Formats: sequence, structure tokens, C-alpha cells
Amino acid sequence: MGRLEGKVAIVTGATSGMGKRTAERYVEEGATVILAGRREAEGEAAAREMGPRAHFVRTDVAREDDVKRMIGFAVDRYGRLDCLFNNAGGPGPRGSVATIPLDAAERSMAVNFGGVLLGMKHAAPIMIRQRSGSIINNASVAASRAGYSSSVIYSAAKAAVVQLSRCVAMELGEHNVRVNCISPGAIVTGILLKALGLPHDRADQVSTGLTERFAAQQPIPRAGSVDDIAHMAVFLASDESTFVTGQDIIVDGGQISGRLWTPQQEGLKQLKQAFGLPAEG
Repeated sequence: MGRLEGKVAIVTGATSGMGKRTAERYVEEGATVILAGRREAEGEAAAREMGPRAHFVRTDVAREDDVKRMIGFAVDRYGRLDCLFNNAGGPGPRGSVATIPLDAAERSMAVNFGGVLLGMKHAAPIMIRQRSGSIINNASVAASRAGYSSSVIYSAAKAAVVQLSRCVAMELGEHNVRVNCISPGAIVTGILLKALGLPHDRADQVSTGLTERFAAQQPIPRAGSVDDIAHMAVFLASDESTFVTGQDIIVDGGQISGRLWTPQQEGLKQLKQAFGLPAEG
């Protein structure tokens, strides 16, 4: 039996990257999955690839009517909702705080923060009635450390997601409903390239070019993959994590845990040399 056998899950932003791979893993583990996203052709194709337990619902998570329809589709068709992975997101405006256009910042917040808020708002009543459920919100290491995103607005939105998740976890935990975040580090997807200006389809196609660069950014000497996030999302959706809530689980290979060991030791060696100290000891 799969780890998610019989469960009904929704994954937003499921047309590519972490969302698509998580939806695939949920299906592999026995769940029925609603894939949500704005790109209809890609979403329908992904659902077909995953088989009869996958369905696509076109959804813009920044629009409340779309989110209500997405949740309603799951409940009307299957009578329940066991997991919601609020994964959808997008790049924020780049540049100095002195030059950021307000409308661009508001659009980014509407997707990266508002989409999570709306998903929880409309999933919560269902899960409260069931007295069970797992909500997973995709955050970022940029929520915990400055300088880990190309956009200060994106970082601020993700920090808001983490704190909102903690607050909602305290409320919904009383109804046996869990809320957690996953904060990815340097994961090979197209989002950075989209932020830098590549068209969305092109960014997804060439994102593997980031692999070598990302491999050097953390102690574990490889780039993060969408599988790393999908595996954590399976754990949080499963009954294996029923005593885990209110957590921001960082999946980054150690990227933000501290300074890399070897460069630090090299720096100390150079400092000793500069002051005429012996290299050893």
C-alpha cells in the first residue's frame, strides 16, 4: 500500500518544477491529485501523463474565485480534502527598494503570499469538519536569510508565508489539522531564470544549466532537485507526520546553516600567514 493510499490532495503550481514532481509522487503513493495552475495545456498534459487519479483545474491562486472553485472541485468530486500543497509562486520585482514599482510588488505579494492565504482560507473549513488534514506551504530559504533571492519582495512574501503558517497551525491544530512549510534552497527549477527575464517556457527548458552552479552553494556537494522537495511533501502529506505542525522545514543541503568549512579554513590559513603565524596549530 502506498503512503498516501486513499487520500485526496491538491497541488498548486503543478504544471512544472516542484509542483509537478510532487503531484507525480503523490499519485505514485496512491493519492488522487488535483493539479492546479494557470497554464492549461501543460496542466492537462501533465494530468494525462499521471493517469486516471490526476485531474487538472485551471487556477490563478491570486484570484479568490479560482481558489474556491479549485477546493470545491476536490470536495464535490471526492467528498474530502486530505492535503493541500500551496506551491504556486513566481518571481518578484528586482532592484533597489528605492526603485521597486508598487504595482509589481503588489502582484508578487498577491501570488506568493495571497495564494497561500486563500488556499488555507478555503481548505480550513473542509479539514476542520473532517478533523484531519495537512496543509503544506512552499516558502524559501530567502524567508530566513537576506540575500538569498533576486527580489527583496519575494523574500518578504516568503517570510510572511512562514509566519502566517505558524499562526494558522496554532489555530487549526486544535482541530487535528496540520500546517507546515517547506523552505527550498538551491533547487534546479526555472524560477530564478524567470526572475532574471527568461520567458517561462524557456526558463523551464534550460534550468538544468543551473546544476553545476548550484552544486557549490552548500556543504552537500550537489544541486538540490525537485525530488528533494517532493519527498518532503510526501512525508508531510502522509500519516507519518501526524505530530508535526507549525514547522518551517528547510531543505537546502545545509546552505544557510553557516559558512562553508573549506573556504573558512582557507581564510584562517591566509590570516595566519598575513600575521606570520605558523600554518598549523
